[in-house]
Amino acid sequence: MPAISRQTVAYIGLLSLLSIFTAERTSAQQDPNWTMPLPPFRIAGNLYYVGSKDLAAYLIVTPQGNILINSTLEANVPMIRDNIGKLGFKYGDTKILLINHAHFDHDAGSAAIIKQTGAKYMVMDGDVPVVESGGKADIQYGSIAADLYPPAKVDRVLHDASEVTLGGSTLVAHLTPGHTKGCTTWTMKVTEGGETYDVVIIGSAGLDGNKLVNNTLYPQIAEDYERTYRALESLPCDFFLGAHGSFFRLIDKYPMLKEGRPNPFIDPGGYKKFVAEAEQDFDAELAKQKASAKSN
Repeated sequence: MPAISRQTVAYIGLLSLLSIFTAERTSAQQDPNWTMPLPPFRIAGNLYYVGSKDLAAYLIVTPQGNILINSTLEANVPMIRDNIGKLGFKYGDTKILLINHAHFDHDAGSAAIIKQTGAKYMVMDGDVPVVESGGKADIQYGSIAADLYPPAKVDRVLHDASEVTLGGSTLVAHLTPGHTKGCTTWTMKVTEGGETYDVVIIGSAGLDGNKLVNNTLYPQIAEDYERTYRALESLPCDFFLGAHGSFFRLIDKYPMLKEGRPNPFIDPGGYKKFVAEAEQDFDAELAKQKASAKSN
């Protein structure tokens, strides 16, 4: 039997990793919580939840119209519309559409929402090519047909620390890259019971199978992840929210949201734990990939 070269072994290992990752990706796409309805509710102040059990969508209501964060899946657009109506607001009053990052589970419904409401689409610069290509420009998923979606034209290109203001409410866009080049964490302030609180809506800090070493399509990816953890650690947080309900234990906390009880979404400790664990996972994976690259 001929000897197998080191390059061949590495290639076989890569194929194995890709097959595992593809299986995980397929499983994630079929997560029933992505499309499972959750009754819409007020989080605090003028901030409301209008997404599914795991794909988060947020409505900020103002006297001059409303801001929607995340369109989620195309299939979820009718649910978002209905949830806004159940809260007593008008879907057509959506003036601005924002996203946490340019993956189909957070932005595939954008084209439909823009068409139906006339909302202005505002996206972080690093993610603009992806949303305007319908996902084709994504360096990791652009060749996966199931992850593509209708493209949508961006009306305003955002940058780190850009502010989006409407009707007296201001959101600040924090560039937290790595998961995508333009992954965005949103912050705002809400007033509840005479107190003002800091809200953080994390874009993502997860690895999602990303190649951290020798990534020719995204050479600075590891540095960007490190920048993200520093940025997240610097943000004051009272209300901990995110692009996925699983980030902040939405399903566990929702039943605890009752009159007269402490608001379960005020969770600065949970926020710090989430960021710390994400960074630990990154450090471990980076060390693993560096060792693999060195041995090959």
